[in-house]
Amino acid sequence: MDIGAMSMAMSQGQVKQQASMSVMKQAMETGEQQGEFVDKMLDSSGGKAVQQAAEPHKGSSVDFSV
Repeated sequence: MDIGAMSMAMSQGQVKQQASMSVMKQAMETGEQQGEFVDKMLDSSGGKAVQQAAEPHKGSSVDFSV
């Protein structure tokens, strides 16, 4: 393999690595933003409303005997 071809191959490898890192950074930022949004929504709606939405059948009635 000549030096020119080797140089091009290394350059292409570096470009692929940079593109991969850029996509990973964007994904991480998106994940952080979504996490912050979920935290904000939980704080504003209250934990009980979220729990009730997740398990609507619980707590709707009480069975007891005398």
